[in-house]
Amino acid sequence: MQIIPAIDLRNGQCVRLTQGRRAEAKVYDGDPVEIARRFAQAGAPMLHVVDLDGAFAETSSPNREVARRIIEAVEIPVQFGGGLREISDVREIIESGAARVVVGTLVLESEERLTRLVELFGTRIAVGIDARGGRVVTRGWEKQEDVTAVELAARVAEFGVSRIIYTDVARDGTLEGVNAEQTCAVARASGLPVTASGGVSSLADIERLKTVCGASIDSVIVGKALYEKRFTLEEALRTGT
Repeated sequence: MQIIPAIDLRNGQCVRLTQGRRAEAKVYDGDPVEIARRFAQAGAPMLHVVDLDGAFAETSSPNREVARRIIEAVEIPVQFGGGLREISDVREIIESGAARVVVGTLVLESEERLTRLVELFGTRIAVGIDARGGRVVTRGWEKQEDVTAVELAARVAEFGVSRIIYTDVARDGTLEGVNAEQTCAVARASGLPVTASGGVSSLADIERLKTVCGASIDSVIVGKALYEKRFTLEEALRTGT
């Protein structure tokens, strides 16, 4: 089980949202680049960086530049998502050195663009499926779509996507525990490797993800639990082994 620390960026600062709500952002002290370095030094195999301003379609944000600095500062792969709705957006961040990009809203708004992205960048494209109550949400988690996470997971597998990042938005940032069953349902419907996200509160959550769905859930994104010192990254890495 790969443990991937999250760095969510809002106006260039490291924050965590609660249930995806932009008004409920808690700012954590520290330069995001230094936070990235500390995670890398502690043994993180990858970082998950999110441009929340981009997800909310807010302009004039410094987040893309901060992401570039993070990519340059660490020697481990960086996975980046948030507001990547055009092919040019994806190309820009990949040319900046991102190992993998996560697209979400784009998937429902233009299957043609998703097809083209997979043609251009192959396994560097992952699909982020964010859901509340089992139904997909897009546009910064503010638009409810008429499709379930399981239905969308089955659909995107047909496009040659190599991975899904599944987030239960209702649990994200709440420290109430991960939705292992729904994450497993997404993995089974797609037949793809799935990265779990949202609600991790304890090492027991990581242990549960290791066993609930075999090897289908092979990684987990951890954010608030690390920032709130529920456990250390080193402890999480040992648990994931």
